[in-house]
Amino acid sequence: MAPRHPPENNPILSGDNATFTLQTTTLPPPGPNQTLVKVLYLSNDPAQRAWIQKGSDPERIYTEPVQKGEPMRAFGVCEVVQSSSENLKKGQLIYATSGWSEYALLDAKDCRPLYPDESAGIRPTHFIGALGGPGLTAYYGLVDVVRAKAEDAVVVSGAAGATGSMVVQIAKHIVGCKKVIGIAGGDEKCRWVESLGADVCVNYKAPDFNEQLWRATDGFVEVYFDNVGGEILDLMLTRLKRFGRVAACGAIANYNKGGDPVGVKNWSEIIMNRLEIKGFIVTDAVVTGKSGPMLQKMVEKIKEGKIKIGRDSETVVPTKFEDVPKTWVMLFQGGNQGKLVTQIQ
Repeated sequence: MAPRHPPENNPILSGDNATFTLQTTTLPPPGPNQTLVKVLYLSNDPAQRAWIQKGSDPERIYTEPVQKGEPMRAFGVCEVVQSSSENLKKGQLIYATSGWSEYALLDAKDCRPLYPDESAGIRPTHFIGALGGPGLTAYYGLVDVVRAKAEDAVVVSGAAGATGSMVVQIAKHIVGCKKVIGIAGGDEKCRWVESLGADVCVNYKAPDFNEQLWRATDGFVEVYFDNVGGEILDLMLTRLKRFGRVAACGAIANYNKGGDPVGVKNWSEIIMNRLEIKGFIVTDAVVTGKSGPMLQKMVEKIKEGKIKIGRDSETVVPTKFEDVPKTWVMLFQGGNQGKLVTQIQ
């Protein structure tokens, strides 16, 4: 599955102008230190939207855009079918950048063997969720980027998503923040976020959302972990204490508004209150060597029961391969609780 018509706004799922197209390719047998894998699960990440944005400047994006005709880039949990590497045997589960493919031929060095621990509730899909990019993004953004401490009150937008739900738990159960406030879409999702450890979760779809958030942040807060951008970011700039810190993680509110993004109107708050806003990418944690200890800490807390990664922390959608884009766009429609995972049927 490859991009055909890069979108400026919402991806188009069918018709002559469909964003993606199916392609059939014959793969050769594995060469030296290569492995043929079958893709079992695909990670759905908002960042993928930026990788195919029409008119994006390659010099301003943190990774290479996906080109027309290339398999749509995605992380996957795969099973080894055939391998010339001594370290990867048939049947081994691995994590790799598989792309939107049913099968992929990969260099063995780019495949990370996976060892699920069912006794601890750690399933293969968790390696593209709580113990993958989303969990690492949450830990790195909260602890390193905005330096959250126990005496801080923290607001997390997108709190029912893959990254946000981990931010809530890390803030409460690892950092020990004095107050954790979630923002999510829908009362049911808000109650789930509270079950993870949030002191309160505010429904952004509620008619009185602004008033609810105002009450929840009475006295203002020190830290805001931003997964959405747009109007909620703008509002949160007015709810931060002087010298407050913002982890700029995502801007899903604007990913499909290439022609008319929602901007920041409360810029003066940044100046008057000396706010610190810092963007970051999860690969920053990897290149600095911090990802290993962070993941180890999360596994420790999972086994202690401090961090919950039950089946309600991921939305696994069985999907025919031709419908992979339909599952992916659920990200932008609020169709998932926790990590959105595509299970290839």
